[in-house]
Amino acid sequence: GWATANRIDHPVFESARKRLCIVTVGKAHQDVMQALLNLGIGEDEAQAIGISIYKVAMSWPLATSPLLAFAGDADEILVIEEKNPTVEAQIKTALFHRSGKRIRVTGKTHETGEPLLPVIMEFTPLMIAQAIVSRLGKNDPIGLGDRLAALTAQGRRGEIIPFPVRKPFFCSGCPHNSSTKTPDGSMSGGGIGCHVMALAQPALKTPTFSQMGGEGLQWVGAAPFSQTAHIFQNLGDGTYQHSGLLAIRAAVASNANITFKILYNDAVAMTGGQPAEGVIEPRRVIAQLLAEGVGDVRLVSDDPNKWRDLPDGVKALHRDSMDAIQREMRDVPGVSVIVYEQTCAAEKRRRRKRGAFPDPDRRLFINPRVCEGCGDCSVQSNCIAVEPAKTEFGTKRRINQSACNKDFSCVKGFCPSFVEIDGPVLRKPDGERIRALEADLFATLPEPERVAIDGVYNVYVAGIGGLGVLTVGALLGTAAHLDGLASTVLDFTGLAQKNGAVVSQVRIAPHGTAIHAVRIGAGETDLLLGTDSVVAVSPDSLGKFAKGRGAIVLNGDETPTADIVTDRDATLPTARMIDALLTRAGNRGFLLSATRIAEGLFGNSVAANTLLVGYAWQKGLVPLSAVAFEAAIEANGAAVALNKRAFSWGRLAAVDGARVERIAGLIETAAEIEETLDALIDRRVADLIAYQDRAYAERYIATIERVRAATQAMGTLGSDMLCAVAMNAYKLMAYKDEYEVARLYAEPAFRKTLAAQFAATKRVSIWLAPPIISRTDPRTGRPAKRKFGPWVFTAFAALALMKSLRGSWADPFGRTHERRAERSLRDEYLATIDALSAGLDEAGLAHATALARLPDMVRGYGPVKEQAMAEYRAKRAVLLAKVETATERCSHVSEAA
Repeated sequence: GWATANRIDHPVFESARKRLCIVTVGKAHQDVMQALLNLGIGEDEAQAIGISIYKVAMSWPLATSPLLAFAGDADEILVIEEKNPTVEAQIKTALFHRSGKRIRVTGKTHETGEPLLPVIMEFTPLMIAQAIVSRLGKNDPIGLGDRLAALTAQGRRGEIIPFPVRKPFFCSGCPHNSSTKTPDGSMSGGGIGCHVMALAQPALKTPTFSQMGGEGLQWVGAAPFSQTAHIFQNLGDGTYQHSGLLAIRAAVASNANITFKILYNDAVAMTGGQPAEGVIEPRRVIAQLLAEGVGDVRLVSDDPNKWRDLPDGVKALHRDSMDAIQREMRDVPGVSVIVYEQTCAAEKRRRRKRGAFPDPDRRLFINPRVCEGCGDCSVQSNCIAVEPAKTEFGTKRRINQSACNKDFSCVKGFCPSFVEIDGPVLRKPDGERIRALEADLFATLPEPERVAIDGVYNVYVAGIGGLGVLTVGALLGTAAHLDGLASTVLDFTGLAQKNGAVVSQVRIAPHGTAIHAVRIGAGETDLLLGTDSVVAVSPDSLGKFAKGRGAIVLNGDETPTADIVTDRDATLPTARMIDALLTRAGNRGFLLSATRIAEGLFGNSVAANTLLVGYAWQKGLVPLSAVAFEAAIEANGAAVALNKRAFSWGRLAAVDGARVERIAGLIETAAEIEETLDALIDRRVADLIAYQDRAYAERYIATIERVRAATQAMGTLGSDMLCAVAMNAYKLMAYKDEYEVARLYAEPAFRKTLAAQFAATKRVSIWLAPPIISRTDPRTGRPAKRKFGPWVFTAFAALALMKSLRGSWADPFGRTHERRAERSLRDEYLATIDALSAGLDEAGLAHATALARLPDMVRGYGPVKEQAMAEYRAKRAVLLAKVETATERCSHVSEAA
């Protein structure tokens, strides 16, 4: 037929004696060629072994006549095709009635029926090499078995180490952070779209999944057989327009009890932010749903006032009502719909850059001294831009102003630490000073000796979605082309969003060299550019990096993972990850604080990855010319001047890292040196004096000295106990009542911290829920927070002076349930520690230390703290029992406490 006449299937090479005829299909052909190259099989070796290669371009219907003519009287045809055996089956059918020599056909299985190549997942060159060698069997005149063993061993040198993973997550300010929340007692269904990430977040109660256009139909089928009365179903506006309406129509026909939550975010966010096809907007969607027979439709929005002329009976409510509306809708029989309108966060950012979307002239700031690190702001907002912040008083929360998309949901966290700033101007580096230095510093940069390549040079770029990993891969590929080299670039993004893992695999070779497989094989990485240590130390990255072969250039700055949103105490073993990577690279491992240097030089971390490339280039690890790389930056057209500067600063960092860090301000802003235990205690004593008075601090000192005396002979474990008491006795004694919050805002340290981040502010306000005057919000059951303007700082100054009233008969706040509970907790803890100190021995030390640390879980304010206290008391009872069991001399602890 046509395929035969046009010869689209063709031989690659043909041996005189065809023992093994390999038939390749699609992308698997490149993997076969790479496998042969890895095994050292060229045309001469193929002739000696009897291997022939035939490439199929049209897999169905297969042109069998020329293929079988090529195979001739081969002993065996090995079909290498991914997924189902489409070509293999057609070859077997064509051979079935053929007379003459019987030819074995293998592919998915050996002739015995044993598995050979998988039906699922993609092939790798190593997998194919193993299949080829196994089929040749004893016909091995050139020692293929030994070569395969060496390849397999090389792959094993990239052994993996279990570390945390960088999971994909909603963007900062994403509408899904609120729209996918599900009330207690209910569940939601998942589907295609960014909201599919709700499946990985247990708090969002989304355990089921459906294909596009089938959203909710899993429930339609299950509902008659389930004791569950109702579910919610997430659905995006793009999917609704594409095929989701059909699923809603089917649900209406079945009369299932289901509420569809349709997010109208004004963009098909998952595939690039393009508009949905057709004319679609909330009023049209609502009218269509009502016409389809949906019984109850509601609209929620972050700006309900902009929605007018809605169909009869439909009102626009603020998205803060979402939980209450869902609780109401789940009791509505049949199909109901909530249309949730809020623009995609990533699209907001794009449009704001173009001046096509309103950009509120305000920001939020968290006062770290008032913050308790309870994580309620993360619970309320589900936002990745609210990050942990290490301080001398423990880990608190901060807002990453570079990542923040101004959703402002985090302010709903029940805590008085949220500061709202009108007219904020973020502080930036002294650009004129830095640019003045560049002319002299860059002119004296030496030319490195670049790595020479005689085969394929593999660069693996590992980092975080949205921060330029794919751009680096594209720049390297373009620069290779400009240098007259051959190259391939393979990107992996998946559900990266703004916090997931993204990698780019770049293969570079001399002109005319065939680069067969675009994927880097096991243990074959020559340069690992680790723009993020979590992704760099992932199984895939390590599996491709063999000890003794490649080099690593690693960004040592830590970026939190999505775990911080659901786990307030989530931490990363950054030091261990860095050590694992650099140890693997030996003397070819390099560490650079690329993120902080970029922030210090340019005011943001956008160019950190380009800076890392410059560092690697200066170390002679990138086989490209600087001229070609800078030309690639120009061809890309995005932030050209910034990226060129970053490339040069990276080069300079490779020559004189200390100087670059000093210019970027890292010396002044470096992480605090590990504080000694005595310094930690002295800091807290001084703060307790400021909190109340010297006599109050002496009570703390007395407790510390009793524990010190009891543990001084117990070595490191004794020091752990003393440190636990020093931190937690202070924490409970310095509970943040109204006087303390006022003091922390009235102190100059607050303005100094604010000024460190903002160069200018017009108006500073505080979000508070003062006791006595705050009403309960019916939607949340919590006291409602309100914004208090600049006058509140005058009130704070006056209230701070009244701290002597704390706990006295004249204390207007001291009789509240929260304040009485805080004083009780403090006194109970100090009595328990005193009793433990009187009879502590090594048998009960571990449990006593755990008991001493326990108050760390009591964080937050109001209802958040109340819940934490209840959990604390339950755990305290268990630990007390363990202490008493461990040593009889602690049996008096319960009575004393």
